[in-house]
Amino acid sequence: MKFEQYVHGGDIYKNTVTLDFSANVNPFGTPEPVKAAIRDAADEADRYPDPYCTALREKLSALHGVKADAILCGSGAAELIFSFTAALCPKTALLPVPSFAEYETALRAVGVEPTFYPLLRENGFALTEDILDAINLSTNVLMLCSPNNPTGRSVEKKLLLSILDRCRKTGTWLLLDECFQDLCDADKAFSLIGALKDGDRVLILRAFTKTYGMAGVRLGYAVSKNRELLFKMSETVQPWNVSTVAQVAGLAALDCPDWAERARTLFRTEKAYLMRELNALGVSVLPGDANYLLLSGVPSLYEALLQRGILVRDCANYRGLEKGDVRIAVRMHAENEALIAAIAEVSDARNGN
Repeated sequence: MKFEQYVHGGDIYKNTVTLDFSANVNPFGTPEPVKAAIRDAADEADRYPDPYCTALREKLSALHGVKADAILCGSGAAELIFSFTAALCPKTALLPVPSFAEYETALRAVGVEPTFYPLLRENGFALTEDILDAINLSTNVLMLCSPNNPTGRSVEKKLLLSILDRCRKTGTWLLLDECFQDLCDADKAFSLIGALKDGDRVLILRAFTKTYGMAGVRLGYAVSKNRELLFKMSETVQPWNVSTVAQVAGLAALDCPDWAERARTLFRTEKAYLMRELNALGVSVLPGDANYLLLSGVPSLYEALLQRGILVRDCANYRGLEKGDVRIAVRMHAENEALIAAIAEVSDARNGN
């Protein structure tokens, strides 16, 4: 077996970490009803899980106003990304960068060398209308993330609808990752689910990971009004790929509708605090729309913070980013204060104070 280098946040297992700012999960953690459901699921460990996630899909259909057969559940959104590319086996793909590493990995797994569409630092890594010119009849697949990871920038509603229209005209499949949508600033949050028409070549990704602090449970789902796509995707994964534990945890999480709003309320004050303090320290901060911030201009910040037991996401391995670019999650105030104090200490050491 070939083990590849770990390329994501949350790698607390090979590092000594007291504070983890590298994983963008809800800082309130997992809701107690979800924990209780997980514990109770142990009594059903001798049974196979429902291979169709029937109850969970029904509940999700009511939440999003779509039919249950428009929803496919998976072992995390990452599995759904891979099953999407495996189902389609496209010949070409357009991929704005920087963005989540698994899009490229999933494309390469089916032999696709993606065409990269660079998001420019001088534009704050925002996706602009120029992307429309890059989508043509030879573009089999377009993969987008909104809010984008790691920049935190959302695709504006008007542009997203224009992209949808363009993809309809060119016959391009669109994968839109909305996994951070529930923790996005309210004035920037816009889901494409309500704009879908029957047969659209669109797959929208959602996950319980970030919103409900369920990264270790592995539960994601896809919404599409293209039933043929969902059927093909379901054929690419093993039976019973979503465990009983994951299914009951998802059902319990959907009974906690205030969990995301509670986090968004925190983010409104804590993002402002972090940006103010970081700017005062001379650290460049990209004003994103999600529950994380992209910092730049401080070489060796990742290493210096790790020496102090604080893990941030080193973004040097993202296409379009470089050494000194790091992503931090927005967490509870005391944790954010500790991060600022550590960065101030690093800055003082660099300046010889």
